[in-house]
Formats: sequence, structure tokens, C-alpha cells
Amino acid sequence: MIASRFNAKTALLSLLSCGIGLSANVFAASGEGEVNIIAWPGYIERGQTDPAYDWVTQFEQNTGCSVNVKTASTSDEMVSLMAKGGYDLVTASGDSSLRLIYGKRVQPIDINKINAWDTLDPRLKNAPWFTVNGQHYGVPFQWGPNLLMYNTQVFKSAPTSWKVVFEPMTLPDGKSNQGRVQAYDGPIYIADAALYLKATRPELNIKDPYELNETQYAAVLDLLRQQHSLIHRYWHDYNVQMSDFKNEGVAASSAWPFQANALISSGEPIATTVPKEGVTGWADTTMLATDTKHPICAYQWLNWSITPKLQGDLAAWFGSVPAVPQACDNNPLLGAKGCQTNGYNDFNKVTFWKTPRSKCDAEGTCVSYSRWTKDYIAIMGGR
Repeated sequence: MIASRFNAKTALLSLLSCGIGLSANVFAASGEGEVNIIAWPGYIERGQTDPAYDWVTQFEQNTGCSVNVKTASTSDEMVSLMAKGGYDLVTASGDSSLRLIYGKRVQPIDINKINAWDTLDPRLKNAPWFTVNGQHYGVPFQWGPNLLMYNTQVFKSAPTSWKVVFEPMTLPDGKSNQGRVQAYDGPIYIADAALYLKATRPELNIKDPYELNETQYAAVLDLLRQQHSLIHRYWHDYNVQMSDFKNEGVAASSAWPFQANALISSGEPIATTVPKEGVTGWADTTMLATDTKHPICAYQWLNWSITPKLQGDLAAWFGSVPAVPQACDNNPLLGAKGCQTNGYNDFNKVTFWKTPRSKCDAEGTCVSYSRWTKDYIAIMGGR
């Protein structure tokens, strides 16, 4: 029985590599019929929040693979969930993808089984956050910047610097920024502070905000400790952050485009900007678990995930940029200038998340992510 099931799956994977469509009853015969995905909130929509945004229902009808989603609000949570097992795919950002690769939680994919691989944005195809020794450990999904979101009733014109969230100051409405700014609840936010110091303290000679020597790292921690006294909340739940901007008097924070789009669409006085120091950002890759129990459905989803309509609809919903440039054209939800608005032309202005490692290019020896994690937890706790 085990041998016959293996042979059936091998044959079906061969059909997938040829681009042959498979019906629902074929998946039932293979013993699959589902795919379990860890995803960022808002990434896998089936129309429950808004009927216009649904890229799950058609997939399930086409393939017979039920989509089960576990949302995670931080990269660390995704790594933890993948370590526990039971999932087939994960939409990993650059600050977790290498940890998943080196931790053997994900496996290389066969790009010959990804029918539209050649349609991917060339800027993403071989990106270092998911390509190791020439092997691709996933399929690019979406990318975007970590913007400075602000209240337009406080700032009549866009703030030009991240200084408004990092240093004590009086905001344009004449009130202090103390208790009115937020920071991301994740160790990777240390890079945001490093990016700010790269521009404002050139004597530190920071070249890469993810590769910090001991002197640079100490300066960044000092800035974050100073910032702690200003913080209203360290956010990771996008709903809570949106509520804080609406109800708690928060004036400025780093944020994903998703929160800004949702607040603006509901009539809130919100806007975003790219400060002069630049921004960090995320480029997310759908990665295949080493111990996947549903490889056929997983490969079907990997193929579906880069279809132009899904890519465009998701970009419109999340405020992100598609991994497939073709998705920018003729999408009613995204609109004619949606990709441009979401930052398609700003790729080179974004310093994308990647996992800090003790062996680094800039200085030879850098502070590892485990230190980032320990120290940022202490900072959030006021230490």
C-alpha cells in the first residue's frame, strides 16, 4: 500500500511538471486533498473579509485541495510553527527564510515544476534571502516597504525623517511625541534603528543595517533604549495598530502599507512616506516544508500563487508589490497605477529584511540574530 501510494504521488508530480491540470477526484485518489499554509495576515483571502478579495475558492474548485491557513504576526512565530511541523508551506520574509533553510525546515523546490517561473520579476528570481548555493528554496510571492505612517492632522506635511519616532521632539501640533509613536514588536526592527544611524551618524560607518559590529550594535541599542520612553506600544497585530491610530492618539509609526490602506479607505486622516534615510522592507517567499505531507497540493498552490490575477488582487488588498510584473496590468482592483503607488519603482530604495548572522560580509564578525532577539526583548521590557 505504501509503495503504490508513493508511485501514485510520483506520477502525479510528474504530471504537474508538464503543466497538466488535475481534477479534485485525482487528489482524493492520491490521499491528499488539502494544503496547510502559515501566512502573514491578509495574504490568503477567501472573501470572508471582503467578497471582492478571494483567491482561495477558485483554487479549491480547480484542484480539490482545501486550503487551511494559520496566520502568524511575526517571522519568529513562523519559524517556531515550522519547527513544530504539520505545515506544507510558509510565506516567509527575508528575516526568517535563511533560518528555515539552514535549520532544514524547508526544502529546495524544482523550478521546472513552476510553470510560470519565467514570468517572475528578475529582481527577485535569485534573491539571496531564498537562494543558497544556486538552489531555490521557494517561490517569490510579494514584497513591499516598511513605511512611516503618520496622522495628517498632526503632520500637515509629510515628515522627512525617522527622527520623529526615534528622538524626543515636539511634533508640528505643538505636543511632545512621548507616548505618541510606536515601533515594531520584532528583533528585526533593530535594523530600522541601524538604518537611521547609518544616515545620521556616518562616523559609525554602518554599511549594512543587518551586519553590525559590536561598536555599531551598541550605538543602535542606545538609540532604541532612548526610544523606549517615547513608545506608546510595540506593535505586531495590525488590527491593534490601526485601533491605536484611530482611538489612542498615536501620531507616527513604522507600518505595512496594509494598515495605511485600510485606515485611509475608512476615512481616517492617515498617510505614508519614505523618509530621507530610506526604509527597510520585506520580500516574502512561499517555501515548501521539508516534511510536507501534501506535496502535490503544495506544488499546485505554488503555481497558483504567481498567477497574475491572484498577484494583482493581493497587491491591491495588502498594499504590496506583485512578484509578477504582468499582474500590474489590467487588474480592476489594483488599478492602472496601483503598482507604482505601492512602490514598484522603489525597489532599490528598500533595504530588505535578512537574517543577521555572526559571519558577515561587512566586518567578518557581526552580532548574531540570537543576540538581537535577547536584547530587543530586554529593550521592550525597559531594560
